[in-house]
Amino acid sequence: MSAGNRGYEYRLRLGPDAAGVPLLEYLARRYPGTAESDWLDRIGAGRVLLDGVPVASDTLLAPGRELTWSRPPWKEPRVPLDYAILHLDAHLLAVAKPAGLPTMPGGGLFMEHTLLALVRRRFPHANPLHRLGRGTSGVVLFALTKEAFARVSSLWGGGRTLKLYRALASSLPDRDMFEIDVPIGPVPHALLGTVHAAHPAGKRAHSRVRVLERRAGAALVEVEITTGRPHQIRIHLAAAGHPLVGDPLYGPGGVPPAGCRALPGDLGYHLHHQTLAFPHPADARPIEITCAPPPLLRSS
Repeated sequence: MSAGNRGYEYRLRLGPDAAGVPLLEYLARRYPGTAESDWLDRIGAGRVLLDGVPVASDTLLAPGRELTWSRPPWKEPRVPLDYAILHLDAHLLAVAKPAGLPTMPGGGLFMEHTLLALVRRRFPHANPLHRLGRGTSGVVLFALTKEAFARVSSLWGGGRTLKLYRALASSLPDRDMFEIDVPIGPVPHALLGTVHAAHPAGKRAHSRVRVLERRAGAALVEVEITTGRPHQIRIHLAAAGHPLVGDPLYGPGGVPPAGCRALPGDLGYHLHHQTLAFPHPADARPIEITCAPPPLLRSS
């Protein structure tokens, strides 16, 4: 374990679903991954506030009120705490994220041990233009100005970018090239309430897959995504019958297996963002950023 962080204060503006609901019941329902006993300890210690005032566990809630709770400093799990700069100019920063390092705070574990925190120590105004899953390595792009953030953000999903990944997929596809357009949306999850997965009523998602190499029981594939749904490649390859080797969450069909308690940030799969190409926000010149894949994802 590492040195502790500075703690965190969570803020939530209550919606209609809180009307007349006791505080403890609401917290347990909204955050099923946290035990009721933990919430009782926080409430008893005066760390759960309603409109800035400590409240009891049976306090009835109402829409529009502000719920806050403070978490004392905690020790964050050890992760790789390094990155490499792939591109830097007055507008943009691109870095190589190692597998295992979260891009952003989340999951109740990581605040300082994130790529965002590391980058902002040197580039305080950097804002991430996208994120990679904790277990995914490769290119992450940051904007260094508000103008660059707005212009590049407008490109995502508009057919003006190229995003290429490499992955190690289980079993052997019977085609060298194929496309996947399975919609992605929330499905039930035992610990988080919901996670993103294949869902017929979900949002449109599209991936193009090219087999680079067939190995014993696995395939090295290149995946181009034209949409950017959360965990899209993991979900799509699983939906096509080729879950990523070692993926603890997404099984055949692109959904978590029954009773699965794995989390999206759990490690084990092999996925790398290799190439990102787009028009530069300052002058629209073509820019291509590449990051060499780890040894397991290289062609022999």
